[in-house]
This record gives sequence, structure tokens and C-alpha cells, in this order.
Amino acid sequence: MVREANDLAVGHESADPFVVAGRAAARLARQVDLALQDADLSAPQYRVLAFLSRGSQVASGIAGRLDVSRPTVTAIVDGLVARGFVERRTESDDRRRVHHVLTPAGRRAVAGGDAAVTARLQTISSHLPAGDAQRALDALELWHDALDRAARAVTASP
Repeated sequence: MVREANDLAVGHESADPFVVAGRAAARLARQVDLALQDADLSAPQYRVLAFLSRGSQVASGIAGRLDVSRPTVTAIVDGLVARGFVERRTESDDRRRVHHVLTPAGRRAVAGGDAAVTARLQTISSHLPAGDAQRALDALELWHDALDRAARAVTASP
């Protein structure tokens, strides 16, 4: 069952495509949140786990990528460490530098989150004609790319 965020469940009143896209993104984010509840993860935990699935990172790298503060990363990672999903490892030559690494349980957790989100998005997209469902996925991939490029631009600027 697809539950709506009632305050955003109205039609396309705005002619501004960015307003429509923003509202759709907010509704879609809620659906991802609901899927992650089934996987016993919060959206912030899932984002950290997904990022760490690409390789180990220091707190500042996680914060920069996810556009949150370092104290926020610390709080999220503390919870993931407590659940056995992430380990903190210090560098042998610089013990102040701490890397965050997924454990096997963390890999299973992110895979469970991925599966739950995939199932929910498949259910939602099944209400679209096949070509439109693929276009919607392609558009989200473009947004993913745009977000990556924007993040790199911010870190590259003086």
C-alpha cells in the first residue's frame, strides 16, 4: 500500500516545474522513509551506509557528501557502530584520523534497505505505463548525477 504525505498529496497546482519536482521529491522521500522502516533503518542511517558501501571514509568526507555537519555524522555513526553496522578504524601513522568502514552486518543492512526501497519503488512505478516508468527512473538517475556534480563543485570552490 502506498501511503501519501497528506500535505503534499495535492495535484500539480503550480506551473513551475521545479515546484512540481520538489513536491514529487518530497513525496517520494516519504515513500523511501516508509520502505526503510520495514528494513529497520532511518533515512540518515541508510544514506551513511550507502555511502560507506563505496569504501571507507573519514567523518568529514561523510559530512561533505551528505551535506550534514560533522556532529550529525558522529551521532548517526554512533548508532550504526552500536548496531554493529560500522567500525571505526584509526590509521597506524595518524591515530587522529578515523576511517568508518562497513561491517558484514552493515553490508547486509544496506542490502536490506536497498531491497525494501526497490520493492516500494517498483510497486509505485507499476502504476505507470512501462515507458513512463523507465523515464521516471532515468530522470532520478539524472538527479543523482546532478547532486554529485553539485557536491563536487562546492568542495572544489575556494
